[in-house]
Amino acid sequence: MKVVQVLPDLNGGGVERGSLEVAEALVKAGHESIVISAGGNMVAELVAADSRHVAWDLGKKSLLTFRHIWAVRKWLIKEQPDILHLRSRMPAWVVWLAWRGLPELSRPHLVMTVHGLYSVSAYSAIMLKGEKVIAVSDTVKAYISTQYPDTDMSKVVRIFRGVDQDDFVYGYQPSAEWTTAWYQQYPQTQDKIILTLPGRLTRLKGHHDFIELIERLKLAGLNVCGLIVGGEDPKRKAYAQELLACVNDKGLGDAIVFTSARSDIRDIYSISNAVFSLSTKPESFGRTVLEALRMGVATIGYNHGGVGEILSAMFPAGKVVLGDAEALDDAVKRVIADKLIPAKSACFTKQQMLEKTLLVYASLIDTPVISSPSNKES
Repeated sequence: MKVVQVLPDLNGGGVERGSLEVAEALVKAGHESIVISAGGNMVAELVAADSRHVAWDLGKKSLLTFRHIWAVRKWLIKEQPDILHLRSRMPAWVVWLAWRGLPELSRPHLVMTVHGLYSVSAYSAIMLKGEKVIAVSDTVKAYISTQYPDTDMSKVVRIFRGVDQDDFVYGYQPSAEWTTAWYQQYPQTQDKIILTLPGRLTRLKGHHDFIELIERLKLAGLNVCGLIVGGEDPKRKAYAQELLACVNDKGLGDAIVFTSARSDIRDIYSISNAVFSLSTKPESFGRTVLEALRMGVATIGYNHGGVGEILSAMFPAGKVVLGDAEALDDAVKRVIADKLIPAKSACFTKQQMLEKTLLVYASLIDTPVISSPSNKES
């Protein structure tokens, strides 16, 4: 098979990481992999794994982006891919319009992945025009069925996103060098109960709920330190300043640490007594929750969306009703007092995600997958 994946850019993130994983699996299985994006810091990794990258900025939300339709159509005629896999709305519109202009018998097969709970609109409905539509969770599948009732649900395939057990090893411990460097940089975390909220600084991630949780736990006499691990969104600098002001106003400057974006998230998970997901709106999946649980770290989150699905399967003790502060406090205290941790689990693995994705491709062109993308995960 020749498979083309299309997304806005390759600058990091769950969608981008999943695209690289599928690209690598395709190559390992003997297929040809191409990714179209505006580029980014992950391109080198993609190319090193023997995929091709085509630099095309199709993700900019502007009418000018539609000028690429004819060039994309010409490129499709030249390349003759078997599968087009579209992963984002704006690029999907451009590529779909280019695809639709091809003679019907020469069109590649069309696959879409609905990665998010998008606003319901004609613009978002483009993601349901594939011959196969991949939903990344039961939450997303239900969203499609409810919000777009005219969709033929027989073409919707639920494939959970997955995390590689070799990247997030159960029981992982950081090196002595990392630990020394960490406590030199953040001495206020030494000998504390470490509670971690990962995620970019955006309003929906529940940072205020987390700050108030730390305040209540300290008033209850617990020796806690909260870590807010995530980069500042350039478009939301005022929100980042609002959070910092809130922490200072509450006198929590020594109890809450803003680390900004970090590349050593595994190590941070490993020293955490609990990791949190407090998004005020349901998420389509919840990769950070899965990463921490995969490592055997207690994880607590609001019981809705994909996060609720993951916690139900792997750590029910971490489920909390949205916005219930008392239940959140109780869950934290129970995890700490009873030293609760998730059991090792075979749920939501990268291997499962890759095998099922390649089978979707193969089903459209009646071609065998040829070989397993990578070593089996237990």
